[in-house]
Amino acid sequence: MSTAELLTGAAELFPDEVVTSAHVRHLDLPFGVGRFALITLDNGLDHTKPTTFGPQSLARLSAAIDQVEREASEGSIVGVGLTGKPFIFAVGADLKGVELLRNHSDALAIGLGGHDVFKRLSALAVPTFAYYNGAAMGGGVEVGLHCSYRTVSSALPAFSLPEVFLGLVPGWGGCTLLPNLIGADRAVTVIIENSLNQNRQLKGAQVFELGIADAIFEGADFLEQSLSWTAAVLKGEIVVGRAEIDRGEAWDAAVARGRFIADSKVHGAAPAAYRALDIIAAAKNGDFQAGFDAEDRALADLIMGGELRSGIYAFNLVQKRAKRPVGAPDRALARPVTKVGVVGAGLMASQLALLFLRRLEVPVVLTDIDQERIDRGVGYVHAEIDKLLGKGRINQDRANRLKALVTGVLDKAEGFADADFVIEAVFEEMGVKQQVFAEVEAVAPAHAILATNTSSLSVSEMASKLKHPERVVGFHFFNPVAILPLLEIVRGEQTDDAALATAFGVAKKLKKTAVLVKDAPAFVVNRILTRFMGEIQNVIDEGTPVAVAEKAVEPLGLPMSPLVLLELVGPAIGLHVSETLNRAFPERFTVSPNLQAVVKAGKRGFYVYDSGKPELDPEVAALLVQGDVVLTDEQTRARVLDAVAQEIGLMLQEGVVAEAQDIDLCLITGAGWPFHLGGVTPYLDREGVSQRVNGKPFLAPGVASVPV
Repeated sequence: MSTAELLTGAAELFPDEVVTSAHVRHLDLPFGVGRFALITLDNGLDHTKPTTFGPQSLARLSAAIDQVEREASEGSIVGVGLTGKPFIFAVGADLKGVELLRNHSDALAIGLGGHDVFKRLSALAVPTFAYYNGAAMGGGVEVGLHCSYRTVSSALPAFSLPEVFLGLVPGWGGCTLLPNLIGADRAVTVIIENSLNQNRQLKGAQVFELGIADAIFEGADFLEQSLSWTAAVLKGEIVVGRAEIDRGEAWDAAVARGRFIADSKVHGAAPAAYRALDIIAAAKNGDFQAGFDAEDRALADLIMGGELRSGIYAFNLVQKRAKRPVGAPDRALARPVTKVGVVGAGLMASQLALLFLRRLEVPVVLTDIDQERIDRGVGYVHAEIDKLLGKGRINQDRANRLKALVTGVLDKAEGFADADFVIEAVFEEMGVKQQVFAEVEAVAPAHAILATNTSSLSVSEMASKLKHPERVVGFHFFNPVAILPLLEIVRGEQTDDAALATAFGVAKKLKKTAVLVKDAPAFVVNRILTRFMGEIQNVIDEGTPVAVAEKAVEPLGLPMSPLVLLELVGPAIGLHVSETLNRAFPERFTVSPNLQAVVKAGKRGFYVYDSGKPELDPEVAALLVQGDVVLTDEQTRARVLDAVAQEIGLMLQEGVVAEAQDIDLCLITGAGWPFHLGGVTPYLDREGVSQRVNGKPFLAPGVASVPV
């Protein structure tokens, strides 16, 4: 079957494809080098919309290559260039169509179609050049790898091969060509390490330093400079030198490093990283076609697998659902926020002050019980601003302006008299928080929104003694505040639409993923994690060794083990949340006596790291009192997953969030749960846990799964 026939058939599977055109224009290169053909990828939308490759888009590119192929064979052009519309080169395959594929042969056609088109660039009778003028990801990176030379803009903001992150492999040449261009170790960094580190992006300078691009130019006149460089290359004035690739032990060591990274991140639970590493390992012999064939097979297999469907589902949650929060009131009701008050000046409060300061650029005032604490909090904010200045993230003028906007006072009346939004981040105890809100209500303007960063307490109860409880809203951030995107916005029983709309408006300016949550104990993430970790603690208390209990959940590929997560949260905080939930749901949430003993002893966690890896602290081991019921890995995992599925089912019945999708969005953005799980509900559905526990799956057929 020809490429044209293949792509025509595949086009029927992508009904909503935004078609990318490939325009060919001709220009005369400087220095009298000759006539040059430049192909520009452009999907016709505004310059903020990404350019993608579906079957029709690949067919358009193939038609453009038909033209330049004829011209090259006739000798009427000296070279071919490929670039994108302003600021965006191309960001890869059209995922909207991929998730609709229903059978292996259709999935195989996508891999074959991309390869057949892209490799025509390397087969042209003249040199080819890719000009990475803007964001390039996935297939956008790979199409350039098929060219003879590449340049990159220093202003390029994002460059990656994110396929493994989503549950795929770079399947249009990436796994084969990249290690043969820059060496296996650097390729493993881009394909495996960066992808499994929350899809870490490269900047333009890094693309050049890695050797992916042969030259780098400033963004303002990038294309002009690239064309001048191209002319010099074609004229022989510039000879592009590339380091010799080590195809010996270094290649094998790089693949081994990649397997170690994959094991540490997904613990064998998701196949994509391992399939990519198999192809990289085989690419050592330089047989490109064999590599392309292996990529096609891997793509087809993974497209029909659950991890990829979960990955696309998670991608859509983060990129689409997160931008349109379900249940958010009309944004026209939101009140302007021109000054922010923060009650407290500890670490969490100081992080919040810094975030509000950077994103809103309005006056921020902190209060606390003594001047020393206030000075320490303001000092923290100033120090973080200095760090940003030192890293070149902000200039001196902005640093000075931000520092001038943050202040601290003892007197709430002085600090909050003209504040529009006041958030408390004080000790997690209801009486303390009620007292704080009473003091703030007495001095803040009538229109001011009063927000609480509580992680588990009732927002309604917190507001119950106020004259105006309708302006109180939960505003639960996750630590570290600057990194984790989630913001659980909690509507109390009397919270009005204006307060809620203002909260969502502020969240958007803070660049946070806001999810509307019912005022229920521990809300979403902490409730699920507490049930999850509580079941781990239960089996330990009953007699299962700590190492077995921890290892049992490794197949989920979570970012860290339960007890390491407990250490990050803090055992005292974990105990407090478990006590809160035990009071609310004593039949399901227990309070571990061993955890109580660890907290009482002042231990910061279960592990010590003297050997460089986590090992059970002997002092903690001496504290543990266990029963004689020892479970296997499989039994422990079943206990934990059943508990999580039950809790999510109950949360959905209670209306804690609108849909299961919101549960997954919260876990991905607030707890770092991996894309290949889709959060958690696709995994529970795929493993049959949802059906076993609740009698039905959480998601409809075709949502995070192969369409029926």
